[in-house]
Order: sequence, then structure tokens, then C-alpha cells
Amino acid sequence: MSGRGHRALDMVNFFVADAQTGFGPFVAVYLTSHKWTQVEIGFALTLGTVTALISQLPAGALVDAVRNKRFVACGGVLGIMVAALLLAIWPVPLPVLGAQMLHGFASCVVTPAIAAISLHLAGHAGLGERLGRNARFASIGNGLAAAVMGATGSYLSSRAVFVLTAVLCVPALWALLAVGRGAHSRRQTTTRIWDPKGLKRLFSDRRLLIFAICVALFHLSNAAMLPLAGAAVTMRAGSFANVIIAACIVVPQAIVALMSPWVGRSAERFGRRRLLLLGWAALPLRGLLLAVLPGSWPLVLGQAVSGLSAAVFGVMLPLLAADLTRGTSHFNLCMGVLGLAMYLGAAVSTTMSGEIADLAGMPAAFTALAISGLLGTLLVWLAMPETKTVPEHA
Repeated sequence: MSGRGHRALDMVNFFVADAQTGFGPFVAVYLTSHKWTQVEIGFALTLGTVTALISQLPAGALVDAVRNKRFVACGGVLGIMVAALLLAIWPVPLPVLGAQMLHGFASCVVTPAIAAISLHLAGHAGLGERLGRNARFASIGNGLAAAVMGATGSYLSSRAVFVLTAVLCVPALWALLAVGRGAHSRRQTTTRIWDPKGLKRLFSDRRLLIFAICVALFHLSNAAMLPLAGAAVTMRAGSFANVIIAACIVVPQAIVALMSPWVGRSAERFGRRRLLLLGWAALPLRGLLLAVLPGSWPLVLGQAVSGLSAAVFGVMLPLLAADLTRGTSHFNLCMGVLGLAMYLGAAVSTTMSGEIADLAGMPAAFTALAISGLLGTLLVWLAMPETKTVPEHA
């Protein structure tokens, strides 16, 4: 899979991931340095999360309704750039809250738009491999950006992190314009936002309901594991905690970068269910490792296992969405449905695990998360049908 468009899309994923990294924990550090209270910071971060949650479906419908997916992706990247500049220039409540809301909506637009551009460029037959490349370059971008932004915040200022975030949006925009229309764009039709017949077909698809529940269970198991482990390792490791947490971030990113193209190719060769089972089954294994193995460094082993599940999930979610909506014009709305399931699972995960950890201890919390992952694996095994169809011939 080569060509100017594919190389440009590699760079889109790399630079968009770079820019998105700036909105991780750096926001809390930056606002703390400007004398925000923890309650105020929590409200700002929650507002961004809630905005992303409620924007999943309308953002997906918007991307479906716009014929030029690169145009709507550029709009989303510009939204991320403006949000970063607002944070850098005016770290006071109204601009910060506006930036969090803008970033939440823009992210919900950019993610399905990049998936749609990938489908236009590669077609259904080549989508698995293309999504693997997307995940690889996004993972590399995340890892490098985290290191560079950490150094920038330490040696310059926290404000410089968001200036850098805005600057990184410029090459992302340039790369989007360089992608081109895509050889398969005519096969992907555009729809009206209100399309009762198509919506009924989408939401009555039993496969979508099953996979959405699988996605929710995946994040119910996955979302709280690293934060919970981070709290445990801080109590155990003392001054070495930051080193261990850094390893826990870098190791899975490296595994995602290495494995994602293989996942995409294997999904095309062997079908979707085998890869889904592999990725989902890694979750209960990770939970049990964290629950049973003592000490801090086994956490890195658990995170290595999470790299496998992250590689599978990152490729399979848009690939299954493309399978489920093949021949329709609701690919991005389907992505929004699955994104909503993802956010709901993650929200329950952190609350549930925190309550269990307080009442019964860390091992019990990790065991509960492992059981959630096991339920998701069983659902994939027993109920999720194979969605791969006969390859198209260009």
C-alpha cells in the first residue's frame, strides 16, 4: 500500500496524534500552575468529557452529511488549534471552558473523518491494512509528542505545551490537503442528516448492538486499569513511581506501533472474530496479572499486554463500522454509536473500580475489571458474528 495519498495520510495520523497529546494530563498541570483549584480543574476536564460524550452521534452524522471528508477533518483540526491557543493565551475560566468544549466536539469530528478518508483512499478491501498504518503512526506520534511536550513543559513553561500543540496542527492541515480525493470516494455516498429509512436499518442491525456492548465492556475493563495501577505503584515505589508510570505509557505505545499493521492484515486474511477474541482476551489476562503479581514492575508487564488489546481495538472499531455499514452512507454515524459506547464504558469503569478499591482493596478492583473483560470476551465468542465479506475487486 503506497502512493502519495497514503503517505500523506500517515502524516495526518502522526500530527493529529501529536496535537491531541497536548490535551491529556498537561491541561491539569497547566491550570494548577495558574492557581486553579482541583474542583475547578475537575469541572473543566469533566465539561470536555461530557461534550465529547454527547457529541459522538451528531459529529458522526455531520461527517456523513459532508461530501468532502477532508474539508470537515480540516475544520476539526482548526477547532483543536483554536482550543490550544485559547488555553495558551487566556487561562481564565470562560476561555478555558470554551476551549474544553471546542476540543471535545472537534475530536469527535476528526476521528470519524480520518476513518472515512481512509475508506475513500483504500476501499473496503484494503481498509484493514490502512487502519493498521493509521494506528502505527498515531502511536508513534503519541509517544514522541508526550516526550517532547514533557520536556517543553519542564524547560520552558506549561503554556509552551499548548503553543506547540497549535503549531503541530499546521502540518496536520497541510497533510490533509495532500491526501487527495481517494480512488474509492465515489463508492461512499453522502446522506442527509435526517434519513429515517437508513437510520432504521442501522439501528435495527443486531450486529451493531452486540458489538456496541462488546465495546462498552472493553472499556469498562480497560479504562480504570492504568489509573488504578498508577495509584498503587505510587504507594509502593515512592520516588521511582514516575519512572514506572512512564514505562507503562511508552511500552504499550511501542507494541501498538509494532503490531497494528499486522492486526490490519490479519483481519483481512483470517476474518474479524479471531482478532476480536485476541484483543478482548488480553483484558482479563492483564487484570489478573495486576491483581495477583506483587510489586511495581509487574505493572509494566500488564501494560505490555494492554498494548496488544489497544492495537486490536484501534484497528477493529473502524473496520467493524465499515463492515456493518457497507453499501450505506452511515459509516461515521456508526462510529459515533461505538464511540458513545466507549465513553459510557469508561465512565462506569473509573467509578466502579474506585468504589471497589476503597471497600475491598486493589486486588479486588483489578479482579472486577478482569471479570468485565472476560464477559466482553465471552460475548465476542458466543454472539458476535463474522462481518468480513467477499473482498471487492476494483
